Amino acid sequence: MITSAQMKAARSLLGIDQRQLAELAGLSLPTIQRMEASQGTIRGNVDSLVKVVEALERSGIELIGEGAISYGGGRGVRLRETARPVQE
Repeated sequence: MITSAQMKAARSLLGIDQRQLAELAGLSLPTIQRMEASQGTIRGNVDSLVKVVEALERSGIELIGEGAISYGGGRGVRLRETARPVQE
């Protein structure tokens, strides 16, 4: 449905922090923090995931699934399938 990386990137594009996303989605800050701490696809309460996705979409974010075509026509960022993780 949504990955933690997509969630973080969406917040960055909107210029909001975790607390603001929690408010937009009607969730608690710890819930958002747990979601973003996940590896890969966020697993958990489906209702909470739907609230986050809907809040991001209401704010203008188009979540693009792997292999899906984006028809939105807006600016954005997409991770290539062959992307390599950044070494810190």
